[in-house]
Amino acid sequence: MIPLFHDFRGERVLVFGGGRVGYRKARRFAREAEVVVVAAAFADEFEPLFEDEGDERPPLSPVKARIDPSDVGTWLDRAAPTLVVAATDDAALNEAVERAASERGVLVNRTDEHGGRDAGSVVVPATARDGNVVVAVGTGGRSPALSRELRKRIEPELAGAETVAVVTAELREDLKRRGLPAETRRDAVRAVVESDAVWRAETEEGAKKKATEIAERVLGD
Repeated sequence: MIPLFHDFRGERVLVFGGGRVGYRKARRFAREAEVVVVAAAFADEFEPLFEDEGDERPPLSPVKARIDPSDVGTWLDRAAPTLVVAATDDAALNEAVERAASERGVLVNRTDEHGGRDAGSVVVPATARDGNVVVAVGTGGRSPALSRELRKRIEPELAGAETVAVVTAELREDLKRRGLPAETRRDAVRAVVESDAVWRAETEEGAKKKATEIAERVLGD
């Protein structure tokens, strides 16, 4: 498997299953996508996610219904999702969701299978995040527990990464405007990224000041 990042803004994710697994998947995709969750019943965890936020649409849209495997295709045709998640405790229903998605060329994440996957199948990785800096951890679907443990170990290392990303992005653009050679720009940015002083800066302005000092020192060598 090759990990990819997908921008779900403006797209729809259809989740089958109202249990805890469905909840975790729905909450994850609700960061960006319009999420529709179909289930005969919903776990208590869903309640705050279904609350109306004034003029904003609810983060998730619940549809309370019992789904027969023969009806899955109709649900997919109606919702036209970019991704469908099979997160029920019924293996036959999950298989029907996977089959219907495959027939329509829709990406599918089946939560009750691990290891080998067919083309079009998606494994949702554990993610550690600091702002827009994201690290994804996967085990090929074989050990979600290991993915979660690795995420916990990585998360402390990401503290400050968003600030460093902002600072180096601005630095790269500044160096480009100055017409400096690509190799020189890379050396300066690399020195900034490797600097503990930039990572430890208490404010973004402080990090920018340190980054400028380091970059100019590299350019002067």
